[in-house]
This record gives sequence, structure tokens and C-alpha cells, in this order.
Amino acid sequence: MSEMAEENLVLIDDEGNEHEFEIVDIMEVEGNRYVIMLPLGEELLEEEEAVVMKIILDEEGEEVFADIESDEEWDKVEKAYAEMLWEDEE
Repeated sequence: MSEMAEENLVLIDDEGNEHEFEIVDIMEVEGNRYVIMLPLGEELLEEEEAVVMKIILDEEGEEVFADIESDEEWDKVEKAYAEMLWEDEE
């Protein structure tokens, strides 16, 4: 786990609503970094579903989160996350 893991953060959606998440881990897949988060509080789902976002650099060189846009990229990240969970169980 990285230094960012197990921290909480608030994300604001397109409609200005705040959503609180716990950062579970940050992982790297094919040179790209991804943050794995779980919703907190009222956002908590019946089944814990991780939210995964890509970490990119904005125009000022600051790290920001972006949606994973392609199915191919999502499949690679999902497979890597599943493998990471499998290794943690061993």
C-alpha cells in the first residue's frame, strides 16, 4: 500500500454533491496509477463496491482523479486488482 492508503477524501460530483470515500490502495498498471476507494457514511452500499479512478496530472502538474474511459483499460485494472487481492489472502 502507498502512503495515501487508508486516508479519507471528499469528491464533488458534477452536480456539486459531496461524496466521502476511504482510500484503500493505490496501484500501478502498465505505467498508469489508479486509486481504489470505498464509499463512507450514507454512500455505503449494501455490498462494498470499490470505486477505481485513474490518477493523472492536470495542466499545473497536480495529481487529479479521472474516470477510466475504455473497457480494455478497465479490464486490465480489474484483473490487476483481483490479483492483488488474491495475493493479500495468501
